[in-house]
Amino acid sequence: MALGDFHTIMKPWFVHISGPNIEIGKCWTAIGEPDARVTVAVWGRAEGQGRIKIGNNVLCSPGSRISACDEIVIGDAVMLARDVYITDSDWHTIYDRTKLAPEITPVHIADNVWLGDGACVLKGVSIGENSVVAARAVVVKDVPANVVVAGNPARIVKELDPAKEFVTRNEFFADPTGSAAFFDSVERQVLGENRFWDWVLDIVRPTRRD
Repeated sequence: MALGDFHTIMKPWFVHISGPNIEIGKCWTAIGEPDARVTVAVWGRAEGQGRIKIGNNVLCSPGSRISACDEIVIGDAVMLARDVYITDSDWHTIYDRTKLAPEITPVHIADNVWLGDGACVLKGVSIGENSVVAARAVVVKDVPANVVVAGNPARIVKELDPAKEFVTRNEFFADPTGSAAFFDSVERQVLGENRFWDWVLDIVRPTRRD
């Protein structure tokens, strides 16, 4: 696995990365929660196969899952809201549920795409730059650039003006050192109430956890 510089992994014990050929760019932000783990996983057709490539300045909110059989490529400054699911496979065929379909159906998500709460991006889909996938939408076919899609299956409900300037996470992380300091201060604030004996009790009595 390759992980870029200036990454911020909040509650890393709830962020799981597994499998071969995973490449994550710089300034990756992953936020894990006890009830909403972040998962990035490759389950290839054979040992050493399959890949996930995540660009720079990408956000993975709690509960987001990226599961690749063959190939998932995510561009720069993409934002995954809570419980987003991205997969390039059905993981079994309809009539024989013991084997994968032979077709390779990669997923490509371009720069500055925003995936809303609970959105699903399914096999064989490409999403163009700047587009927004609304909460709970299920994307089963290609989405062009500069649109908003919603529904199940997702359909275009709005067109964005590409002539307007988009402010992206690329701009936010233009100074990665300053951004890292900001996130460190946030984490210290969030964890500021933690105490040693609370940690011990959580180990002895894990049901205490929220």
